[in-house]
Amino acid sequence: MSERLDIMQASPDAFKAVYQLENFVQTASGLDPSLIHLIKLRASQINGCAYGVDMHTKEARHHGLAEQWIALVCVWREATVFSERERAVLAWTEAVTNISTSGASDADYEAMRSHFSETEIANITVAVGTINVWNRLAVSFRTQHPVDIAA
Repeated sequence: MSERLDIMQASPDAFKAVYQLENFVQTASGLDPSLIHLIKLRASQINGCAYGVDMHTKEARHHGLAEQWIALVCVWREATVFSERERAVLAWTEAVTNISTSGASDADYEAMRSHFSETEIANITVAVGTINVWNRLAVSFRTQHPVDIAA
């Protein structure tokens, strides 16, 4: 599979706009970095974005998150390493990422309300939307992840 296009070259203004959203999530949203890692990794898994899964797994490791915690994100419902707060974020990430089929249920929203303020819920939802934009760009344009070690 070869890369179709480089968004930074094809449309620098579009890239900058998405990057501004990313900058908000990272620097101004006030979200706990571990929650941002959960959001990015889970959405990338759902979207089948190899570039994103590779990147966000490495970033989570770099920020000191436990290997078991990272590995079990894809099976979080069965895993015991996630707090109720993290579970609410994971469920909301799935609901928003799969919104055409999930409808972002009242139950998922209520779980969020029990752990987060309205501002936090809004910022978490922007974070989910932002990684979904990145994933859609990477998958659509077949952005290639680096190969660190040949198998």
